[in-house]
Amino acid sequence: MCPPLLLIMVVTLVMASCSGLEQRPGYIVDQRQVAPSHSSRIRHLVIHYTDGNESRSLTTLTGSRVSAHYLLPLPARHARGQPLVYQLVDESRRAWHAGDSAWKKRSNINDTSIGIEIVNLGPDRPFVQVEQLLEGRPEGQDAIHWAPYPKAQIDTLIRLARDIIAQYDIDPTNVVGHADIAPSRKIDPGPLFPWHRLYQAGIGAWPEADRVAHYRDRFSRQAPSLAELQSTLADYGYPVAVTGELDPQTRHVLRAFQMHFRPRDYRGLPDAETAAIAWALRERYRAEEGDDDETDEYQ
Repeated sequence: MCPPLLLIMVVTLVMASCSGLEQRPGYIVDQRQVAPSHSSRIRHLVIHYTDGNESRSLTTLTGSRVSAHYLLPLPARHARGQPLVYQLVDESRRAWHAGDSAWKKRSNINDTSIGIEIVNLGPDRPFVQVEQLLEGRPEGQDAIHWAPYPKAQIDTLIRLARDIIAQYDIDPTNVVGHADIAPSRKIDPGPLFPWHRLYQAGIGAWPEADRVAHYRDRFSRQAPSLAELQSTLADYGYPVAVTGELDPQTRHVLRAFQMHFRPRDYRGLPDAETAAIAWALRERYRAEEGDDDETDEYQ
């Protein structure tokens, strides 16, 4: 092909692009008519730990069954003087990280989320044993030891999460852990994950201390019923039915909620402080939200 003809083709393509007409193989797309009725697919940011070392985590997340958009290595590393993050799935694609999940009035959170996996070993025993300890004697929680999250790793997570939240305008209450959206199956990112530190960096939700104190004082005098606590947790987003019973589903949701917002005691038992945090969160966030978290009118 002679250079003048190539130049003409390039100029033609540029002019078509600028005019809102896109040449595709065998047809032209007119992009000048823009519908205002659309929104981002991304509504949630879900944070996980891998429950394994980096090599094992990469093998699992690049296999045929599980994936995530990003993986944070351990130890934290740098490239060209900047923190290094693995991107395993393009943000425009649906990664397989959430599984059977629900938050607010939505299910299948894979469809609407970005998933971040953090290389972290989690607890020092299998999930089943963690369950047994938490449901047994009161001091069972003290027997479980969790892997810490190094500061450099969390600093990198903060940079990445801020970027994702700004890109997709993710609501603070939609920054969640895997345990929040799948409480009967998952416990990650665990009680050592620094949710409050992320909140201080502008990531995620957190209750106001004075409102927690207000409700704690109120509930120390007259505790809400378990059905009221279930309803409040459901209003905030957790997948729990209002049964009035401390059934396994409710204990799992309480455990996830406590790991997130009150990690010093995450046995999954209702108490005045847990209720106070739940009421303060609902008061601060849910009353301000509009219809954006409802199911889309047309799907």
